[in-house]
Amino acid sequence: MTALILDLSPVIELTDEQFFEICQNNRDIRFERTAQGEIIIMPPTGWENGNRNVKLIFRLESWANVDGTGLVFDSSTGFILPNGATRSPDAAWVKRARIEALNPDPAKFLPMAPDFVVELRSPTDSLERLQLKMQEYIDNGVLLGWLIDPQNQRVEIYRQGQEVKVLQSPSNLSGEDILPGFILDLSQILS
Repeated sequence: MTALILDLSPVIELTDEQFFEICQNNRDIRFERTAQGEIIIMPPTGWENGNRNVKLIFRLESWANVDGTGLVFDSSTGFILPNGATRSPDAAWVKRARIEALNPDPAKFLPMAPDFVVELRSPTDSLERLQLKMQEYIDNGVLLGWLIDPQNQRVEIYRQGQEVKVLQSPSNLSGEDILPGFILDLSQILS
């Protein structure tokens, strides 16, 4: 099953608060909203992709606990991007100082772009749609993003001000200067 896209405009233009309430009233459904106001309803992933994502988040959180400079978020976290889209990357990291400076309501979506995002392609995900989403993240302030594609055994690396770098069957990924010292072993994620 692929994602379902509802275009409510120009009939209904939801505010951030209204979209948040729809998400809260339908907690068993995973929603995102594009900058154009389209509502994306995403199906759950299969067990294999869910397990890959747990491994990815566990490794990122283990690094973040030692590093201490930021917080890790899973795919249930909504981020309101500067362009108005509300997105939920499979994994994200934000510098703690940025969150503290904003002092956002912890019960609401985080009104900022993460510093780092990961999208893990599931068999039902459109590669083109994920690539557009990754570019949207970068255009809205994300500093580093990884699109991990197990089906094609490749990773696309997105960075501010640089061309997308494609790695075929890499064994690991470096968090570079955004996540200093973080190395993601891909042996159980790309397999």
